Amino acid sequence: MDAFIEKVNNLIGDPALTAMLVSLVPLIELKGAILFARASGLGFFSALGASYLGSTIVAIPIFFLLVPVLNLLKKIKWFNRFACKVEEYFKRKAESVKNKKGKLGETGIKMLGVFIFIAIPLPMTGVWTGTAIAVFLGLKFKEILLPVLGGNLVAGLIISVLAELFLPYVDIILYILFALVVVMLVVFIVKVALTKPKEEKSLSEEKKQVGGNGGEKEE
Repeated sequence: MDAFIEKVNNLIGDPALTAMLVSLVPLIELKGAILFARASGLGFFSALGASYLGSTIVAIPIFFLLVPVLNLLKKIKWFNRFACKVEEYFKRKAESVKNKKGKLGETGIKMLGVFIFIAIPLPMTGVWTGTAIAVFLGLKFKEILLPVLGGNLVAGLIISVLAELFLPYVDIILYILFALVVVMLVVFIVKVALTKPKEEKSLSEEKKQVGGNGGEKEE
């Protein structure tokens, strides 16, 4: 791991810039970038600052490009199922946020849900997924700013403190994180390959119903 980190830093030339670029990668994001930066020798605040900046900026293109990109992929035969599956995933997450009750009003609950989702530093949570959920919740860009900025900061502080406490084992933690990323990618790809989108399911169910009705008429 040390050799790998050194090669990456030598390739880019600056550990802080490396951390910022690593934080842009889905699944790795802020969490992996901070660990990578600390393993590279950056201090507490330098690692947090560089990783936070990169992982927060990515919310802008996600918010404005997610839906257009998914709509484009739906028109391409090879990517249609993948795009539909991704859209269904974020819609389910958004629906779970909508179902929460509280005294903040509908928009306030949505914003709080996005904030909590981003603030919890676990696999499959972060700015990428949180911003995508905000898009399907129908939030405006100005309404996601506070949840993204605040949630990502909380997550960054938690990971930074944990990295500081377990600094001698940061290489091992990185191995575990990268292994989790690989496993999650494989699981997601398998699910996309094996699961039919809702549109295909509804069509197949309609065909079965038509066939069943036809059979009854013949009898």
